[in-house]
Amino acid sequence: MKKVVCICGSGLGSSFLVEMNVKTVLKQLGLPDVEVEHTDLGSAWPGIADLIVCGNDLKDNLVRFGDVIGLSNIMDKTELKEKLSKYLTEKGVL
Repeated sequence: MKKVVCICGSGLGSSFLVEMNVKTVLKQLGLPDVEVEHTDLGSAWPGIADLIVCGNDLKDNLVRFGDVIGLSNIMDKTELKEKLSKYLTEKGVL
């Protein structure tokens, strides 16, 4: 996996918060070299990243662009780590 994009409605605060959390979790999982960015929903396109991380409210709008992890609580690092670990294990990255 090379790139993760964190997406929210406006591409400002919440996607930036998720980006920081994703970077922290990837580092804990031994994958600090994965590129992580944030953007808004309107800037998403097919192939934007290997994985998109967003709140559950946007997940249905983003599945057409690639693999998506939807979060119930974007501030919950435990939820993020569980879902990201499961995804990376299923993809054979971990």
